[in-house]
Amino acid sequence: MAARGKKIVTLDLKANRPADDEILALLIGPTGNLKAPTARVGKTMLVGFNEEAYRMVLG
Repeated sequence: MAARGKKIVTLDLKANRPADDEILALLIGPTGNLKAPTARVGKTMLVGFNEEAYRMVLG
């Protein structure tokens, strides 16, 4: 899951893998570094902050 403002983007890499540049666009911020915060919970990776996404994953 990646947060872009209030929007949550969910990717299922096994079912329908997008192109690498699409994935990087979600993961890399304007400074060229990994967006913060980034957390891995099991097999789920949370990128950026969205309270709703964190509640869905963390409970």
